[in-house]
Amino acid sequence: MKQVLMLLVSLSIFSSSMLKAGEERLVHEGRTLIGHLELADGKALSDGVILMTHGTLAHGRMEIMSTLQRLFKQTGLNSLSITLSLDQNERRQMYDCKARHTHQHTDAMTEIGLWLDWLKRRDSGPVVLLGHSRGGNQTAWFASEHGNDLVSKVILIAPATWDAGEVAQSYQNRYKKPLADVYRRAQKLVENGKGDTLLQGVDFIYCEDTSVSAEAFVSYYQDDERKHTPHLLNKINKPTLVFAGSEDTVVTGLTEAVQSMADGEQIRLSVIEGADHFFRDLYAEDMVDEIVEFLGN
Repeated sequence: MKQVLMLLVSLSIFSSSMLKAGEERLVHEGRTLIGHLELADGKALSDGVILMTHGTLAHGRMEIMSTLQRLFKQTGLNSLSITLSLDQNERRQMYDCKARHTHQHTDAMTEIGLWLDWLKRRDSGPVVLLGHSRGGNQTAWFASEHGNDLVSKVILIAPATWDAGEVAQSYQNRYKKPLADVYRRAQKLVENGKGDTLLQGVDFIYCEDTSVSAEAFVSYYQDDERKHTPHLLNKINKPTLVFAGSEDTVVTGLTEAVQSMADGEQIRLSVIEGADHFFRDLYAEDMVDEIVEFLGN
C-alpha cells in the first residue's frame, strides 16, 4: 500500500512538471471553460503565474491578451489567459450578438475562483490576478471580496468605472431610447421570480436587437457601486497596480478617481501617455516593463 501511495504521489508530481503550454480546460456544472497557458522557457507553474481576465464579450486570445502573454513569456513570466464562458460551452471567440444573453456580470467572479482552484490543484506558485476593462472590474471585485492565499498581487488595466447617469445617457445616445423603460420591465420580472424570461428585440451592452434574460439585463445595468473599480481598491488587501491610458475614451474618469488614493505602495497608478483603451504596440511593452518591476518588489 505504501508503494502504491508513493507511486501516485510521483505520478502527480510528474504530471504537474510536464504541464505544457496551450489550451487548458476546466469542467464546471457540465460546461467546459477554456484557458490558454503560456509557460516561459525553463519555468513551471510552481514558479507562479499571471491569471488574466478579458473585457466585455471578448475572449482570452484577443489582441491585448495574446500580446501580453507573448511579452510575459519573453520576460520569464508564466500566464494563463481565461475565456469567460458567458453561459456558453467551450467559448473561444467574441460573443455573437445574435445569441441569447443569459450571462451575468458577476459570473466572472465564480470563474476566476474556479481557475484559481485549478491552479492550486496543480501546485501553482503565487498567482497574480490581472484584468482588462470590465475584466479589470471583475478582477478587483473578486480580489476585494474573496480572500485567497494563492494570490500575491493584482494588476488592473483600464478597469471599468461606473456612473449610473452616464450609463443611461450612453444607452440613450447609442440606441435612441431610454434605458429605464427596459430596465423596469426586466427588474419587475426578476422581482416576480421570472428572471429567466427572455426579453426579445432588446438592445444590450454592444448588441442591438438581441434576446436577453431579465436577470442578465438587470445584472449588467443595476446601479452597484462595486462596478466602479476605484471604489474597490481600498478593499483589496494585496498590492495593486492600476494602468490608465491617457487617450482612453472607453473608460473615463479613472485617472482622477485613482490619483487621490494611490500611495505608491499598496495602490499604484501608472498613466501610459498616448495609449488608448487597448494599449497596442509599444504601449503594451511599456506596461510589461512596469509589471516586471512591480512583481519584482
